Amino acid sequence: MTKLRKVEIYHYRHSLAHPLTTVMGPVTHRPAILVCVEDSDGNRGWGEIWCNFPPDGDFHRARLALNILPSALGSITLDRPFETFDCLRRKFHRLALQAGEFGPVDQIAAGADIAVHDLVSRRNGLSLSAHLGRATTSVAAYASGIAPDLHQEQIERMRGLGYRRFKQRIGFGQDDGLPELEAAAGSLNPGERMIADANQAWTLDKARRQMDRLVNLNLAWLEEPLQADASDQDWSALAQQQAIPLAAGENLRDRCSFDAAIKTGALRVIQPDICKWGGLSGCLAVGKLAVSNGLRYCPHFLGGGVGLIASAHVLGAIGGDGWLEVDSSENPLLSHFSEGRIELQEGSFALPSGPGLGYDPDTDGAADMLHSHEIRDIVQ
Repeated sequence: MTKLRKVEIYHYRHSLAHPLTTVMGPVTHRPAILVCVEDSDGNRGWGEIWCNFPPDGDFHRARLALNILPSALGSITLDRPFETFDCLRRKFHRLALQAGEFGPVDQIAAGADIAVHDLVSRRNGLSLSAHLGRATTSVAAYASGIAPDLHQEQIERMRGLGYRRFKQRIGFGQDDGLPELEAAAGSLNPGERMIADANQAWTLDKARRQMDRLVNLNLAWLEEPLQADASDQDWSALAQQQAIPLAAGENLRDRCSFDAAIKTGALRVIQPDICKWGGLSGCLAVGKLAVSNGLRYCPHFLGGGVGLIASAHVLGAIGGDGWLEVDSSENPLLSHFSEGRIELQEGSFALPSGPGLGYDPDTDGAADMLHSHEIRDIVQ
């Protein structure tokens, strides 16, 4: 039986000349951690580990992945790739309990799960979306990460790349950035749509007040107006107040939480992040459940290009009317490791056509942003 024999961890960092302002604080670097697994026949597969927060948290995740993945991957069965995330999560459970590291451990397991699926689909000569159940060549997309103070230039730049849907960050700054959101929404061309992301910034009472102000903007959805762990009652109360569709999912971290969120009906848009929880195995199941319940599956993504392309494949495999999230903030790791595919083709995000992800990430071309690269044999 073919087994995995080694794992490589690539840790990249891009320094920003001008920090990004977010609800979580200033972002001074754009990091990315790539995972490459190789089997005993020389086949390779690529994944990505979420590592955006806290500041410099990418250093910890890169070292943790290098320490815990080699022994755990030795037990992965390549003929059952959809069991990968759960298998790794079980392997890491005691460590997560002991260290309180549930988030980083899930993110590492998710990145490895993506890499295993990429490897298996390449071995079988299938695109990643075909391996996941439905071959596709393109998906709908929207431009994310629009900053309140830069909305004019960011929207114009992304419009020039073919985007007609834009998500602006709110929940911080003077008056929560709502005047800038109103200005951006008022500047849209016919047929364009605006989305708002509050990044968990509000209490229920404040969210109610702000939604009264937002209702006339014809938002495609309002993302995370409440904290992800707010009660089902609070989410339902907010959903019943206004007709603005509510969205969340990037900060839910187990299948029970997603099942409950889908069951309540308060969310109209479900947004798991394949690099943060579940990998392709978990998020494919959540996305299918969401679509079967009449909801929109829109994968959250904020990282490098490998995770972006993998997110596009899983969105295409699930189908429905979801949109791919493409960050419009400064991040050369996104453009470089997606082969510069963030420009839309005929209004859609085009997927690479080869097996697996459809391409091999150009690690040599990003050498100036490489912080570390280490290879470990997998303990069988």
